[in-house]
Amino acid sequence: MIKLLENLDRRWIFLAMALCVSVPILVIGLTGVTFPETPTPLAEAFFAEVDRAGEANGRRANVLIALDYDPASAGELSPMSASLVNQCSKRGHRMYFISLWPVGPQMIDDSIEKVIKRYYPNLVYGEDYVNLGFKAGNEQVIKVMGIDLTTEFRTDVEGTTLSKIPMMEGITSLEDFDLIAEISAGYPGSKEWVLYAATQYDIPLVSGMTGVQAPQNYPYYPTQLKGLLGAIKGAAEYEFIVNEYIRRSRLEELLVASGLDPAVAGPLADEPAQIPAWTTSAAAASMTPEAKAELIDAATGATPGEFLEGQRRMGPQLFAHLLMVLLIILGNVIFFAQRRRGGSA
Repeated sequence: MIKLLENLDRRWIFLAMALCVSVPILVIGLTGVTFPETPTPLAEAFFAEVDRAGEANGRRANVLIALDYDPASAGELSPMSASLVNQCSKRGHRMYFISLWPVGPQMIDDSIEKVIKRYYPNLVYGEDYVNLGFKAGNEQVIKVMGIDLTTEFRTDVEGTTLSKIPMMEGITSLEDFDLIAEISAGYPGSKEWVLYAATQYDIPLVSGMTGVQAPQNYPYYPTQLKGLLGAIKGAAEYEFIVNEYIRRSRLEELLVASGLDPAVAGPLADEPAQIPAWTTSAAAASMTPEAKAELIDAATGATPGEFLEGQRRMGPQLFAHLLMVLLIILGNVIFFAQRRRGGSA
């Protein structure tokens, strides 16, 4: 066996890697099945910070969303943006979109079209969300926004004067935001927001970033950065948390609407798998068949594909990493076997 491994044609390794990447892609694409994620404290902190934004003031939160990346990094970062906008929309936060990257407005438009307009058509532009577009100047833009936001942004992306946009009332600087949520592919990005916004004005900041940037920003967590998502792994974890939150919120809304006590509806919504059986119990006798069907669909229905991209992309990566670990182990087994019998390594 060792002799066979010693003389193994490297093309078999290339084939194995190709299968580890392609088979999960095909299976996930055909079945929609994703691999379970175990969120890390970094992703949980990101979610929690977005969730509690504005609570201290007892009003809707004003969240500044900076999408500082381009299509080259969209594979890693777009799933983060989609889940962020999904959570903010569900939570009822006001969203202020900006970008310090020239192609950033394209990423903003993509998030608005795929999430807000498709799944939250009740949200009104200018009242619930606004697109301020791109502004050149890198970190200088952040510095000026800390003093007077209207100096840098006089109109929104459509050319409407900010004074005519209802949700811009009372927004004059960075200090008027309850949270800054930033998705970054490089410079300017996470580090600049940490240095010139979070640190200087003590504004809560959460950031999602590419895998290359993450190690450089770990020292900022959890002081300047309240939450951090790194690469597609972080995107998948955050995606999983938000999807569970959306499902639970929807179930609780339906259960309370059916007349169930909120104290009972909450724990039941935490167990979606129990919902189909519960609808056949005496406790659900007063519900109409249509209401039961809607409740079961909310509990067992598939999550929209737009909010599964991170988890889907983790499948091929998971199996590729497992293969790499296996090859490293086999390489060491061969090395020690050769050394034991006095052969060349």
